[in-house]
Amino acid sequence: MQNTKKIRIGVSSCLLGNPVRFDGGHKKDQWLVNILGEYVDYVPVCPEVEMGLPVPREALRLVGDPENPRLVTNKTYIDHTKQMKKFAARRVKELEKENLCGFVFKRASPSSGMERVKVYKDVDPKEAKNAGAPSLKGIGVFARTFMEHFPLLPVEEEGRLGDPRLRENFIERIFVMQRWREMLDQPFLMRNLIRFHTRHKLLIMSHSIVHYRAMGKLVAHGKQTVPHDLLQQYQTELLTALKIKATINKHTNVLQHIAGYFKKKLTPDEKQEFQEIIERYHSNLVPLIVPITIGNHYVRKYGEEYLQSQWYLNPHPIELKLRNHV
Repeated sequence: MQNTKKIRIGVSSCLLGNPVRFDGGHKKDQWLVNILGEYVDYVPVCPEVEMGLPVPREALRLVGDPENPRLVTNKTYIDHTKQMKKFAARRVKELEKENLCGFVFKRASPSSGMERVKVYKDVDPKEAKNAGAPSLKGIGVFARTFMEHFPLLPVEEEGRLGDPRLRENFIERIFVMQRWREMLDQPFLMRNLIRFHTRHKLLIMSHSIVHYRAMGKLVAHGKQTVPHDLLQQYQTELLTALKIKATINKHTNVLQHIAGYFKKKLTPDEKQEFQEIIERYHSNLVPLIVPITIGNHYVRKYGEEYLQSQWYLNPHPIELKLRNHV
């Protein structure tokens, strides 16, 4: 069911091992490069170097109001805020042409941090050591511009990707985004949207039953809506739904839904086994891959055509082992 075409996602350049950090070093992330890199094409971005700062250089920090901080050098307090904002506004326009399906930012970076970036009090440099602890409410200047420009695009930080659930959610979203973009590349046909929605029903349900119902209504009344508006509304609902984290309870509901398709096909022993495994997952005794594997087994054994088409059962390459840990 997987497409072999690589997914294009943006990434902070230092995470690929490029020596662009202030000290001339890098922060190569082995998982991003060696594991996920098999399935994606990266578009590296280093805002500080691309806007004209050298390597090595004086480190930067955010100071002032966390909602609208200034970007200054650590010791000399040279202000690069306007320069960075001007660069960021231009760069995100350029990135529109890349058809990105997501972006991975560098944690804690004053230019590229997605959240919880240190913001120091805006005081005289001589008094900085006595200014107290920094706030952790900042967002990197470039990252803020990017997320405002692409508000629904999947984004994460390399640090947060160490959390199995956040990692699985992000990767699932970029694969959905790729499939959505591929559909948009084709001339609009209502049947293509219906097919896309049908194949993603259970996956959407695992995130938000509210959005699942709303999207169903959109598609059901799609012929009454101008195609451009319909696709925009559907895309907003889709990406908003997928930002909502799937939970054990939501997955359990979907698994029970899957089991319902086999109520007249499974033997009594098979029914009991499936229910026991779903309950073990619900009790957090086994990871999601266990009930998913037996579900796929029954789909294949009994030729359940509707479930064969469901991306929920195979949302991303099994080699990534994402559902082994959630």
